[in-house]
Amino acid sequence: MNKRLLVAACAFTIGALTLSACGGDGGGGSSDTVTLKLVAADYGDKASNSSNAYWKDVAQRFTAAHPKIKVDVQVINWNDIDAQVKTMIQSGNVPDVLQTGGYADKVADDLLYKADEVLSVKTQANLIDSFAKAGQVDGTQYGIPFVSSARAFFYNKEVFAKAGISEPPKTWDDIKAAAEKIKAKVPGVTPYALPLGPEETQGESLIWELGNGGGFTDSGGKYTLNSPANIETFSWLKENLVEPGLTYANPATTDRKTAFADFAAGKTAMLNGHPSLIQMSKEGKVDYGVAPIPGKKGALRSTLGVADWMMAFKDGGHKDEVRAFLDFAYSKENTLKFDETYNLMPVTEDTLQEMTGNGKHKDLEPFFELLPNAVFYPLGDTTWDAVSAEIKKSGGTAVKDPTKVLGQLQKNAEDTVSDQ
Repeated sequence: MNKRLLVAACAFTIGALTLSACGGDGGGGSSDTVTLKLVAADYGDKASNSSNAYWKDVAQRFTAAHPKIKVDVQVINWNDIDAQVKTMIQSGNVPDVLQTGGYADKVADDLLYKADEVLSVKTQANLIDSFAKAGQVDGTQYGIPFVSSARAFFYNKEVFAKAGISEPPKTWDDIKAAAEKIKAKVPGVTPYALPLGPEETQGESLIWELGNGGGFTDSGGKYTLNSPANIETFSWLKENLVEPGLTYANPATTDRKTAFADFAAGKTAMLNGHPSLIQMSKEGKVDYGVAPIPGKKGALRSTLGVADWMMAFKDGGHKDEVRAFLDFAYSKENTLKFDETYNLMPVTEDTLQEMTGNGKHKDLEPFFELLPNAVFYPLGDTTWDAVSAEIKKSGGTAVKDPTKVLGQLQKNAEDTVSDQ
């Protein structure tokens, strides 16, 4: 798996989990008081578990320990965060700290501190090495991993039993066969949830493309969005799931949030999910199973790995204050609380040891096993955020016309690269 993290000065909003910090003295505070602006994406699926509460608590406890550094928190939903951050930067309202899904485009614009400038040696050394390396551009780390995830295949055991399906699918043809049985024998349930809406089109797309030996880039890092394998993948989805009515009527407008909520409510039988779906399923009293992701010819040995990122902007000049805040935010107490709240996987060594050793996270073991073989987005490519935004915008419509849509996305990606 996984899965993916701004508005005017220092207001609270619920949304996608991203960290930013406001410069200045907090609007009227004493001249020796600094107010950091923190913008963060919302990992919650409803108001009661919004990440706003988590960050507000962290900010209050940090300021209690550092009275001369205040933190204004702004939490934004995943659909809006990239656009709002872009507007914020263009208007000069630059965050001090941002936590979201990508960082490399900010490196290209020379906006960020290097990681070793805003992390203590201890905090930086505590980052899991593979994720720290994924935060590098040309060998220098700018992106600070915040949480990690992987994708796996979820299925509803009760629905499978009613449909006479004895084991989870291993191939695409198995998915189609299972979906046909579910449609015939369990009315009212969407057999397969295919969320290709703008929330995370790039994630669902890459999972399916990996199952056919495709992907976003080749071994040399060049974009291959319209490769024959990728076109074949979307053609299969169109002909075998979408047109026969075995998934949503319009996957291109269906977001992951909807698919997850449907699964947790027993309204859909199969989907690719990340660990947060475990708790949602439990709360919905869904008897679920987790298995490797089916591929065209067999279950995948790899999976989509996702890291969300923290980054610090140079504009405000608050390097020392940001370092103090990040050292606090990355303490085991705070990272463990966040990871356990949203059933996500850690990016720090001490929290990983705690979660694998305390016996409380048996449900995450399938994901821990998959993560070492995970395939990541081309995070270190400074054009990725722009390319990803285009995929989110129109990539889902590839299930209607794979050759045309993927061809246009490839042209856009090549234009973005040439414009750098």
